[in-house]
Amino acid sequence: MNDAVPGFEPVSKEDVAHLGTDPVPAGPYYEPAYFELEKAAIFRRTWMQVGHVCEIPEPGSFMVREFECADASILVTRVSDTEVRAFHNVCTHRGTILVEESAGTRSRFSCPYHKWTFANSGELLSAPDFDKFYVDKADCGLAEVAVDICAGLVFINLDPSPEQGLREFLGPIAQKLEGTPMARATAFSEYVYEVQANWKLTYDNFQENYHLRFLHPRSGEMANGPDNPFGYPERYEFFDPHRTQTIWSNPQAQPKPFQLMAFMKVAEFAMRDELDMVTRDYYGVFPNLFVLGTATTHFSQWIMPIAADRTRSVVRLYWIGEDDCASRRFAREFSLATALDIHSEDRAVIEAGHRGLASGALRHIHFQSQEALCRHLFNEVDRRVQAYKAQQQSGGDVA
Repeated sequence: MNDAVPGFEPVSKEDVAHLGTDPVPAGPYYEPAYFELEKAAIFRRTWMQVGHVCEIPEPGSFMVREFECADASILVTRVSDTEVRAFHNVCTHRGTILVEESAGTRSRFSCPYHKWTFANSGELLSAPDFDKFYVDKADCGLAEVAVDICAGLVFINLDPSPEQGLREFLGPIAQKLEGTPMARATAFSEYVYEVQANWKLTYDNFQENYHLRFLHPRSGEMANGPDNPFGYPERYEFFDPHRTQTIWSNPQAQPKPFQLMAFMKVAEFAMRDELDMVTRDYYGVFPNLFVLGTATTHFSQWIMPIAADRTRSVVRLYWIGEDDCASRRFAREFSLATALDIHSEDRAVIEAGHRGLASGALRHIHFQSQEALCRHLFNEVDRRVQAYKAQQQSGGDVA
């Protein structure tokens, strides 16, 4: 089928050829050994989003995040109106996990094992019979983790000495994220699900539309049409290691009456909140975050590797203000249900793809030009993995 249909001009093969045109190896999409390299080369030394400031709205608020891909549990605390800190969620006495709750409000944390008690700013406040130890309290504070905020999104970096600050890491993406509605969000809706597949296969599913007309003929009808039957994006941009695409919408789509009612309510509240009604950009923030910062869908998807063949997906729709009326509640519930509906159609085929690759039947994967974002992710991941391997072999520090 000819992609160059009237009324829509897809991104050309030449425009993305700089990313490469050769097949990519299949092994990195399922091999446990490669996943272990990713853990060391990427997830233990890269800025990763862990939540939103609306989850820790006041001094004493905290949240805990589990990072299986880095064998870490992280405690994020709001110390004051202007200060957020992050620590390994580990008592400095004998390594016991300090906080079991996922979120709450506390000014101090006590280890369940021997009652070492820490301030939410990390200092050791007290420990029973401490004069029997051979160390000072000042040297027993919680192990700190780098933390910073952009567009209301909280990021951490597990590298003890990050080479880049968050803003430098995000580059031009930082300013783009600051312009999204989630920078002003005060609440969110969330659903979490697990996929029996590699994290890159899971991520890739949501950064290409080649599958849209086949898996989503009903739920995706607003995103494809006669002029663009695959619903390909209007353009791609690359801000290494990040990427964006501009979503195309079918101007001839005819939503059903209840859909139209919901869309109109979402748009009404977006305009009331003075949001940009034009932006349709979808941001892929390396390594494992998506943000769709449109006025009507303040969406993020956090794809967390659990194992080489298992991934957790955290999907959030962010909101400005609370549910103050039935119309707003209806619009938000409809948006969340629509997102869940689409994701439920993807899960089985992602898992089928992993099973097929893990069988060893294929040595390579072929990407077409409209899967450019998939290739870009692979390039960025593999570049870091190969650099890590080279540094390990040379005995030097990883750049």
